[in-house]
Amino acid sequence: MAKSKFRSIFFGRAALPIWLALITFGLTELFSRYPQITETAYSQTFYPIVAFLLSFINKWVSFSLDDAFYALLAVFLVVLVVLTIFRKIKFGRFILMVLQTLAICYVLFYWFWGFNYYRSGLSERLSITKSQPDTVQFVKVFQNLIAQTNASYCSYENIKYSTIDSLVEASYKANSSFLKLKYPQGNRIPKPITLSSFFAKAGIAGYYGPFFSEAHVNDSLLMIEYPQVLAHEFAHQFGITSEAEANFYSWLVCVQSDSKHLQYSANISMVNYFLSQSKHLHSFPDLVRQINKPVIDDIRKVQKHWASMRNEQIDKAAGKVNDAYLKTNKIEKGIEDYFGVVRFVMDFETDSVAQKRSKYGQAPSPTLPQ
Repeated sequence: MAKSKFRSIFFGRAALPIWLALITFGLTELFSRYPQITETAYSQTFYPIVAFLLSFINKWVSFSLDDAFYALLAVFLVVLVVLTIFRKIKFGRFILMVLQTLAICYVLFYWFWGFNYYRSGLSERLSITKSQPDTVQFVKVFQNLIAQTNASYCSYENIKYSTIDSLVEASYKANSSFLKLKYPQGNRIPKPITLSSFFAKAGIAGYYGPFFSEAHVNDSLLMIEYPQVLAHEFAHQFGITSEAEANFYSWLVCVQSDSKHLQYSANISMVNYFLSQSKHLHSFPDLVRQINKPVIDDIRKVQKHWASMRNEQIDKAAGKVNDAYLKTNKIEKGIEDYFGVVRFVMDFETDSVAQKRSKYGQAPSPTLPQ
């Protein structure tokens, strides 16, 4: 009798989600040690199929299926607690159901997207030579970036969101070979964050929903930010988990486009990252003076826009959660990973071979209305 009960608990149907979670955990350990296996078996083979199927499902609804999933999950857990308090469910049963639910979410997260955290690094994947830390070279690249930003300055008064969506998609298609993407890998239909105003208080411009392969953008975004943020979330849909790498994909895709709207949005965002990394330099004041006044005005406009919505407590709490989440998935720098894009841009800008493969090895991006 005791043996029978033991088997039913540990080897019955009820234990299946927990066993699947343990197997999934074992695979995360394997994939983290052998990124090339992850790249070949999962990122380039299994994941593109999953992304295609999930995006096929989500394209039929205008609202976020991921947000609906999170809401239903929260309601389900609350109902379980209430039923347990009123003794409609035994405490042991309550614990088992919570474990089963968490295990299922854990399994779905990694199989649907999360294993991408353990794929090969960007430099290896795109064959970009890593640059050596050099202040002189950093300043040179930054000056070139400033010049590109000044040259790409434009107005966003007469541009539509749908046009930006098409331009970003067209540039991803044109650059898919260099970026090692299994294009088209499904549909990328941007969806608004359900609680955009709340997320704006935490400074969150967008996020990716792994359970239904959905790219979300905040309704509070200024149009000048939209192309860069959209391209960043699209990068996640393509299986790019690192925030620094997603920033690099976003920047490259936008600056390679024929549209100044995409170029300027990506360049002004990158200027901000370089400014943050150069404040300690003696040449910092001179670098700032090289930025044209209209560009400076736009930088300040974006900063004031987000500062007006920011809630310090919510922002700090969200930062800690995101930091813990990234570190749990072996992104050692946590939220500091976002700033790693500066290193990737430095590597790319100092590798002439990679630049030629990117700029001249691809078909030109289709020209769409600006």
